[in-house]
Amino acid sequence: MQEDTYQTIRLLSEGIYKEKGSKFLAFAHPVDSVEAIKDLLDNYRKTYYDARHVCYAYALGADAAQTRSSDDGEPSNTAGRPILGQIRSFDLTNVLVVVIRYFGGILLGTGGLVVAYKAAALDALQSAEKITKTVDEEFSVRFDFVYMNDVMKLVKSMNPQMVSQDYGLDCSMNFRIRKRDAERFKMALAKIDTLRFEMD
Repeated sequence: MQEDTYQTIRLLSEGIYKEKGSKFLAFAHPVDSVEAIKDLLDNYRKTYYDARHVCYAYALGADAAQTRSSDDGEPSNTAGRPILGQIRSFDLTNVLVVVIRYFGGILLGTGGLVVAYKAAALDALQSAEKITKTVDEEFSVRFDFVYMNDVMKLVKSMNPQMVSQDYGLDCSMNFRIRKRDAERFKMALAKIDTLRFEMD
């Protein structure tokens, strides 16, 4: 994996595993914030209010450094950790995997639970469409309208994503560009008269 790229999934994917009457429903989501994860988990708890356990794991950040897992009442490390292990085995980040268990009346034991949660998460992640994303940087600039052509020449040559723009006597643009190209693009922009970078 290159330093400024990471793998995630494009859309929601689902999986299922059944063992001794217990049913494990798995859902893998692309996510980009803890807030988004909390919202999804709240929705799952409401939707599957009659389920015995709503277990999950996630990895966030280009380097997958931010992780968390939950056994939600299952014996320690029998649910969340196996789910997280599957996310890691696929080398994914910005992913949440939720596994919902409906208890079938027969205890599976700790080994059986690990196998079940791992298999359900695997089923969801195997069917997910994997995509590679770049680590991007976003910034805003202001400049006088008369220098629009100079700015647009640079935009054409370096091809950043234009997030927003406002054309008046005083123009503003918000760019998103791959991190490895950001410094070169900024240095080129800085040479344009009247152009200044806006701080957040």
